[in-house]
Amino acid sequence: MNAFLLGLRLLWGSGRRGRVRFLLMALGCALGVACLAAVLTIPSILTAHDARTAAREPQAGGSNVVYREFRDPYGSQPLHRVFVAHTGPGPTPVPPGIARLPKAGEAIVSPKLVEVLAANPQAAGLIPGRVVGTITPEGLGDSDDLYAYIGATPDELIGAEQLGSFGASRSWRQIVDPSTLDILRFTLGCIVLLPLVIFLFVCARLSGESRARRLAALRLVGLSVKDTMRVNAGESVVAAFVGAVLGVVGYLGINEVMARIGLPGLHWFPADGRPNGLTLVVCLVGCPALAWVVGQLSARRAALAPINVRRTAERRPPSKYGTLLLIPGLGVIGGYCLLSVMGRDPSGGSANAVLVPGAVLVTGAGLVLGLAPITAWLARRIATTAKSLPLALAMRRTEVDPGSSLRVATGLVLLVFGASLTQGVLIELNQVSRRTDPVQEYSLPVAELSAQQRTQLTALGDVDAHGFAAQSWVRTLELDLPSVRGVVATCAQIAAFSRTASGCIDNKVLRIKDPTLLADKDARLGSRFQFLLSNGRKLDIAVPQDALTVRAYQPSEFAGPSLLIPPSLLPEGVVISDARLVLVSDSDPATIRSVLDGVGAIAPTASVDPVGIVIDSLAQLTVIRSLLAVGMVLGLVIGVAAFVVSVADRAMERRGQVTALALLGARAGTLRVVQVVQVVLPLVVGLGAAIVTGWLAESSYLITGGGAVHWDWEGLPLLFACALGVLIAAALASVPMVRRHIDPEHIRRD
Repeated sequence: MNAFLLGLRLLWGSGRRGRVRFLLMALGCALGVACLAAVLTIPSILTAHDARTAAREPQAGGSNVVYREFRDPYGSQPLHRVFVAHTGPGPTPVPPGIARLPKAGEAIVSPKLVEVLAANPQAAGLIPGRVVGTITPEGLGDSDDLYAYIGATPDELIGAEQLGSFGASRSWRQIVDPSTLDILRFTLGCIVLLPLVIFLFVCARLSGESRARRLAALRLVGLSVKDTMRVNAGESVVAAFVGAVLGVVGYLGINEVMARIGLPGLHWFPADGRPNGLTLVVCLVGCPALAWVVGQLSARRAALAPINVRRTAERRPPSKYGTLLLIPGLGVIGGYCLLSVMGRDPSGGSANAVLVPGAVLVTGAGLVLGLAPITAWLARRIATTAKSLPLALAMRRTEVDPGSSLRVATGLVLLVFGASLTQGVLIELNQVSRRTDPVQEYSLPVAELSAQQRTQLTALGDVDAHGFAAQSWVRTLELDLPSVRGVVATCAQIAAFSRTASGCIDNKVLRIKDPTLLADKDARLGSRFQFLLSNGRKLDIAVPQDALTVRAYQPSEFAGPSLLIPPSLLPEGVVISDARLVLVSDSDPATIRSVLDGVGAIAPTASVDPVGIVIDSLAQLTVIRSLLAVGMVLGLVIGVAAFVVSVADRAMERRGQVTALALLGARAGTLRVVQVVQVVLPLVVGLGAAIVTGWLAESSYLITGGGAVHWDWEGLPLLFACALGVLIAAALASVPMVRRHIDPEHIRRD
């Protein structure tokens, strides 16, 4: 009989316990493959989005159509409008997603924009004309895209370009910047793919000890070495293949649901998330191939030394060479940290792009391979000095079989290590994608706001203060007449917009001095300037002797004005006609999005300038946060699943040993303490090492990134809290694994 088929028959004929083990292996592999498919399809989703946005990019050329593009924020989302006008008869280029370009007075919009217009009638001013159709998915980046083609006349499009065609080789507005995408791939690989490999290894090694004894029995009755290894591979490969198929099917169902729900900042069409051919090959072939390799390695000892397996001979201690990988990894990471402490800046070199990721990978590998020998050494030292029976039993067992700690703790250890790196990536992206000042300003033209809208905007929950910035009125623009900028604000408001403010007096016109900026030559003492008010009158202001000294943030609408005008000088309900309303909040990304969404709901047609940031950068940061959050959730699922499977497998494998100890008189409480200590010790060692090395790896990444933040002290308490939570959960989950009932089946003479 074929050895492969023999393995399947032995599996099916080994009773209910064997079939349950096969089912657990298949379900474990299904979970792992579903997570793998999710990670592998993320680049496909981003690529499909960028390909569709590139296909609709208008290109200048020669045709009978002119166009102008407008890209403005609608709340915290970018709104893209393309105005087109026909200059004569003839064929016209057509972008994907629509059948024809709209005529004057018509508009073709995305489905999401239709929902926005229906929910907020005030936003109709953004889309002049009658909506005559919607854009199909071929012409949209994602299902949440705010996009519109609006027809106009040539006279209305001042400064328009002649349209040549639609479509570019690549999108100018990619959903994630290519350099950032490389960082994202590396981070997802660390927090998902590495724990995933460990998890699949754990599933393939399920019930490894009892399977090894069964293989040794087959070898002793005459089966050859090669056939013995094939018997083991038969069970592992079939379980892995069945699990891979279930995992792919499960992922397809999850993708259909999540595509309709979406993630914060990231939405996609179901077709974008379906795995391509390469992903299917990796999932359906790679998982069984890994199971085959693991099966060959795990069966080698039973095939070559069957008597030692059956008689439970003394095992060789784990190799210590894997621990040596920590030396070069920590050497590079620690070197960068040391340079920062010495005051030297190692950022900017091309070698950093290779050294830091390489050191992170080598350090992670050293954590995995060094966990077993370090745990064995520590258990031996504790066992020699332990005076407690449960502690001594637990340490001796850990010393004899330290490899089991690799399966129990590695997934969670890599998760904590990857969480440190993820914090560093988010900190670096925050520094790059937004201003580093503690405040964020939002500037809106007063001419586009009603009095009610101004009142509602200043009352937004996350807005800390507001003010007005305006240029003085000049009689004619043809002459180079002197003018100054002024701000209308109270002393409390000017303090909210500035780093420091001293010498302010309420209800009094003051001259503004900023030592970081050049003095305004036009703002001479005694010079008089007029500001045009919304009621048609003019406010006459003379430059006073009294001065207010401020240090403004950069950039800021309040950086550069020469006059502070108290609001009490303006009649009630009257503002400077050409002023800008400036709001300020803290610079937390969530707060910024909240304020922009509030502005979009109150004044959807007003032009909003989030001073110092680009709305695309804010949207990109939201997408990256969502993807990293997905990666952390997948890593957590994989780590917890690996822990649960490993602990349950250890409990099942050691039932015979537990039964023997119970027959010798060990109490149930003693056995539970032994089980808990055996689980907690490798976790304490691994998590402690992961926190230290992960924080150093994060610091080296921040140091070489060149940002203002080098040391993430705020992230350490979170890592310690996560590690403590993992330890408590692991200890509680280990208690039920020891049963009081003595099963006679587990009583062995040897």
